[in-house]
Amino acid sequence: MDRKNIRLILAYDGTRYHGWQRQKNAITLQEVIEKKIQVMTGEAPNLVASGRTDAGVHALNQVCNFLTRSPIPPPAFQKGLNSLLPEDIFIKDAAYVPIHFHARYSAKSKMYEYRILNRDEPDIFQRGFLWHIRPRLDVASMAACLSHLVGAHDFSSFRASGSGNVDPVRSMIKAEIHSPEKDRLRIVMEADGFLRHMVRNIAGTVVEAGLGKITPRGFQEIMEAKDRRLAGLTAPARGLFLVKVSYSESAQ
Repeated sequence: MDRKNIRLILAYDGTRYHGWQRQKNAITLQEVIEKKIQVMTGEAPNLVASGRTDAGVHALNQVCNFLTRSPIPPPAFQKGLNSLLPEDIFIKDAAYVPIHFHARYSAKSKMYEYRILNRDEPDIFQRGFLWHIRPRLDVASMAACLSHLVGAHDFSSFRASGSGNVDPVRSMIKAEIHSPEKDRLRIVMEADGFLRHMVRNIAGTVVEAGLGKITPRGFQEIMEAKDRRLAGLTAPARGLFLVKVSYSESAQ
């Protein structure tokens, strides 16, 4: 029987996982989901994700795919996997895609969102999904910093040390800050790709501008310096969400 390519769209709470990629001595999302696919198919799948989210990072619409010879149709995969997976992982959709589709290499862009609670009191029920910052942030200054990111740039200043990415140039499509609710901020970034810890390093540096520690011009100078040592701290993983992955129609 010929192999089929199945695309999954899933949401997950990354709190208890050591990221996406399978590891020897830690629980990961890839390992957990692959084991449930193997239960259903009897095959050992290689589940490819659009991006390898880090430990503690969440996803609203992660895209992944795997090849299988199983006759099980996608809707049955969706229903079956959701019955087998833990409650912090949910399969939102399953569909056949062309054999050449690759969740990572076929992607045109990815959108991430970083969530901040900006008030004195914590939200103990949402503490695993946002960064609590007590001092009042200057949102206008943060927005001005983010505006410098749009376009093609060398993002070395926001790349984690030890990153395996050779080319640090990425094209930023969108970099904005929104306040959907009082005291809650969302930093939204969409680009053709991201370096390791890039969103969290940008968020940490933008927060420093919000606290008055650097100016928007200083932020631009940090970016142009291409030196990670000049940028701010890495924002906590718990506030980061993979929101959307976009593909061309031909890829799907």
